[in-house]
Amino acid sequence: MIALMTIRIERATERDVPVILQMIRDLAEYERMSDQVVATEADLRESLFSERRDAEVLLAYADDKPAGFALFFHNFSTFVGRKGLYLEDLFVKPELRGAGIGKRLLVELARIAVERRCGRFEWSVLDWNEPAIGFYKKLGAVPLNEWTIFRVTGDALAQLAASERSPNMNAEAAKIADRRPLR
Repeated sequence: MIALMTIRIERATERDVPVILQMIRDLAEYERMSDQVVATEADLRESLFSERRDAEVLLAYADDKPAGFALFFHNFSTFVGRKGLYLEDLFVKPELRGAGIGKRLLVELARIAVERRCGRFEWSVLDWNEPAIGFYKKLGAVPLNEWTIFRVTGDALAQLAASERSPNMNAEAAKIADRRPLR
């Protein structure tokens, strides 16, 4: 049983980058993907806190100690004609699960989605993560079993980008297309 604690959710700021990176590493360990984490603090500063940020982060604290995080960004639904909110990652430290932290993060994300007039709030979950799947279903989320996620990375991404050059592609864009992405 988890003792009574004070939980608060805050929007991350640049000073939180080390905490965010540690949470990402902890999530990767839980998902058995530690070897895939190549993000650095500099990468996160640029992606999350530059003038044109790519994503946003909510941090959860339990008794003023980092307890979990949610990283999200906007996508767009052509069918709905509005942006959506996509939850890339949600993580709560294992020893704090069951204390309502994950639900508090999801509720805050739902509030942000409603406030920003999003047509959808979506995320993916690993097939083997039955505790998370059960938790999400209890909140009213439904799996989209008819959809399969596709991904192109590494050499395949570089090859695809360089496969057909548009006559409108400038020299700088051609150089970028020819570069091999970092792994």
